[in-house]
Amino acid sequence: MEGARTRTEHDLLGYGEVPADAYWGIHTKRAVANFPITGVPVGHFPEFVRSLALVKQAAARANRRLGYLAADKADAIDRACILVATEPRFAESFVVDAIQGGAGTSTNMNANEVIANVALELMGHPLGHYEALHPNDDVNMAQSTNDAYPTALRLAVIFATQPLIKALDDLAYAFKGKAVEFADVLKMGRTQLMDAVPMTLGQEFDGFHATMKEDVARLNEIVGLFREVNLGATAIGTGINADPRYASLAVEELSRISGYPMVLASNLIEATSDLGAFVLFSGVLKRVAVKLSKICNDLRLLSSGPRTGFGEIRLPAVQAGSSIMPGKVNPVIPEVVNQVAFLVIGHDLTVTLCAEGGQLQLNAFEPTIGYCVLSSLRMLTAAVDTLTKRCIEGIEADRERCRSLVHGSIGLVTALVPALGYEACSRVAQRALAENRPVAEIVLEEGLLTENQLEHLLELEAMTRPSRVRRTNQGA
Repeated sequence: MEGARTRTEHDLLGYGEVPADAYWGIHTKRAVANFPITGVPVGHFPEFVRSLALVKQAAARANRRLGYLAADKADAIDRACILVATEPRFAESFVVDAIQGGAGTSTNMNANEVIANVALELMGHPLGHYEALHPNDDVNMAQSTNDAYPTALRLAVIFATQPLIKALDDLAYAFKGKAVEFADVLKMGRTQLMDAVPMTLGQEFDGFHATMKEDVARLNEIVGLFREVNLGATAIGTGINADPRYASLAVEELSRISGYPMVLASNLIEATSDLGAFVLFSGVLKRVAVKLSKICNDLRLLSSGPRTGFGEIRLPAVQAGSSIMPGKVNPVIPEVVNQVAFLVIGHDLTVTLCAEGGQLQLNAFEPTIGYCVLSSLRMLTAAVDTLTKRCIEGIEADRERCRSLVHGSIGLVTALVPALGYEACSRVAQRALAENRPVAEIVLEEGLLTENQLEHLLELEAMTRPSRVRRTNQGA
């Protein structure tokens, strides 16, 4: 900004001006200029900012315990990390684009500079006075981008997964509530969009509940992979420039301050180059997205109409649906969840390609993996919350519509197969379809069953649960 006060900083490329009040420095400035890619800065992901600060805090504590970092510097870095991790205002200082070249070096230096300058401020020094406390020598001590960045990203994924798990639990609970509410609503089940056999609307929603609970279980299992980290591996996994005791101490400190039992990888060479955990985790997110999208497809079909579609359920009307067609209301909430699912599915392919694209001892494409996974988590959490609160909780059943569709369906004849046999039921179905008459009317007309027998076979329990039925032509 013209006329703004600046300070001068330098790096290996030379000198540059930085806003005097900026917590970031010249490395961050160059990265911002180099990577104007998505317009989404690292600060857009607060879990990542928090995790970066916790990794730096753990490193400072380990280095202090080992006697490499002076107490006054360690204390200042520790306090600075707490502020960055807990105060949202500092996320604004993480300005580098989330997608960047360099395997995350720009993000790591952004974190080093911000934490160094916050620490300098706490020590009473001006920002940029790196002679007193240095971003590389002190904040980044015994670290490389190649262990600090992936460790922070893994911890960020753990943090960001918890809201999604809660959102899916809430959605499952809402589906269960509707399953109970609709337990006595008889409707027609369909396969390949054709009439199949009767079921209850409650059974349909209970299926939605079960599939969401299954996804919660899979997420809880897979997120545990991210507790294994390579902190202490430094550049390629050999631990160069770090004390032999540093890695275990740093991971111990990270476990303490994060609240999660982090584990040092048994092979740091492999852990530094392999991103298989992200491939697996992204696949589970894709699975969640696919199942959510399928449910939303069902909701859109079941609510279609209101006069010429299925019309078995009514979704809450949340906004007008058309600028030209008066009175039209669209299923906008399921539609937005569908679109989020499409994005998550695309992100999964991107994660796969990034993981495959690594070469030798490092994968340079981890920033895009982080962007995709954290974006998917954020979008899915928001989409699931929206689906629960603005759609599922307000769904109503059109009981009369469901009942009339069942009793007018040819598929009703399947419930009579155990009593009449397949051939007789096929004949009844053909007549009912050709003459546009109810199945029950044909059965009674042909004398295949008495009215009492027919009523018993077409009771809700008999049609929607396993039951023992004897054929009418069997002897006593």
